[in-house]
Amino acid sequence: MNPIVIVGSGLAGYNVARELRKLDKETPLTLISADSAYFYSKPMLSSALGSGKTPEAIPMNTAEQMATQLNATVRPHVHVTAIDPAQKAVHLYQETLPYSKLVLALGADQIRLTISGNAAERVMTVNDLTDYTQFREAIAGKEKIAVIGGGLIGCEFANDLTAGGFKVSVIDIAPQPLSRLLPPQGAAMLQSKLAALGVEWHLGTSVSAINGDGDKVKLTLASGEILEVDIVLSAVGLRPRIALAQAAGLTTNRGIVVDRSLATSNPDIYALGDCAEVAGLVLPYVMPIMHSARALAATLSGKPTAVSYPAMPVLVKTPACPTIISPPAAGVAGEWTATADADGVKSLFQDSAGKLLGFALNGKATAERAALAPQLPPVLA
Repeated sequence: MNPIVIVGSGLAGYNVARELRKLDKETPLTLISADSAYFYSKPMLSSALGSGKTPEAIPMNTAEQMATQLNATVRPHVHVTAIDPAQKAVHLYQETLPYSKLVLALGADQIRLTISGNAAERVMTVNDLTDYTQFREAIAGKEKIAVIGGGLIGCEFANDLTAGGFKVSVIDIAPQPLSRLLPPQGAAMLQSKLAALGVEWHLGTSVSAINGDGDKVKLTLASGEILEVDIVLSAVGLRPRIALAQAAGLTTNRGIVVDRSLATSNPDIYALGDCAEVAGLVLPYVMPIMHSARALAATLSGKPTAVSYPAMPVLVKTPACPTIISPPAAGVAGEWTATADADGVKSLFQDSAGKLLGFALNGKATAERAALAPQLPPVLA
């Protein structure tokens, strides 16, 4: 019997395997990973410094340990060069591996902006454990770090690095941090709390050039400001990895297009996680991965199951300003109202009838999550 093949060893790939093994102990299973295939929580990378974790302490299991736990073959440092849907096989460099079902858990790449200057190639990104290890080595003994991007990951790194003793500047083209998730009053509190910690904000502007000056890097902003720093970290967002699927003739849009059963346009190939577009939704967060993994495992074990998403509040790892967000669905009609005091901001997004469609909680207002979350409609019923 040909194995079920999972391409990717992140939270999506490993959690599908784990959930499948709860239902099916014996079907041959192979996981292919372009990296070490260590099991770790990728979201931990943006808060590991403040929690005192070295890069070596982040992985929870090696590839060998995961293979034993899952009764599976785990193949680290192997690249899939092509998918052949007609032959139901994946091509590796020197090998063709047949599959019964194929699961794409390819993840996403950090978006790299095209910026002029002779030091643009010195901009770092952190998208996996290898990147993070290199980043930690690069910042050792340094003082000033510029973070391009004031979204979720940018704010988390800014908090973590500043708490770790670095001087951090955040640059974002938006007028506020977390512009796609937080309403203005909540964003203002987050900005203020991180500023009090030491974060320097440069909002409503972009980086127009990056030039080297010896060991230093000079960023020229569109506003005309010039920042001199030691390290530049880019955290402007993620782009789903779809090239492999495109080359195989699978339907893609922003992500690899899948239906509610997480099947692609080929019924023997599935996708989930950061690379997948489920019913028009690309949700690069942990909770959608967990729900998708359980549904897909059931389908792979012979019980076709459609994925559903309840309301899934997102915890922003900014200890300087605890923040929990459950944004309203894109395009839904309604408006934000906020109540604030010195200790917190509660922002509610409601429709004209007063029905709660989303919330954003900052500071002590995060204590209201448990009461508010059950009032929200499901993301995908």
